[in-house]
Amino acid sequence: MKRTYIKFRCSIYEKKLLRKRAERAGLSLSEYCRSSAFGNTIIERLTEEQLAHYKMLVKYKGNFTRIGNMFKKHNPRLASEVEQLAEEIRTHLYNFKRTK
Repeated sequence: MKRTYIKFRCSIYEKKLLRKRAERAGLSLSEYCRSSAFGNTIIERLTEEQLAHYKMLVKYKGNFTRIGNMFKKHNPRLASEVEQLAEEIRTHLYNFKRTK
């Protein structure tokens, strides 16, 4: 149970910015401020557009991995380039997960 109030001053712009960030994270303003004060990492929720892009990248990574496997015997150079591309996509997906 939270019963004690803490007040702090900020400008109107700062308050709007805090509200916007809290909204994007799916938290109330007080929960957002509390989490920030305790140093917790606050993760924004994905928008529908970001989620669609993430799913598309997952699909592309799988497709490029399959293409690389298909060309391993016939054209090893092309296969290694395709595998490198798939690895780059995987790295971006990993970073995407960590930041969002």
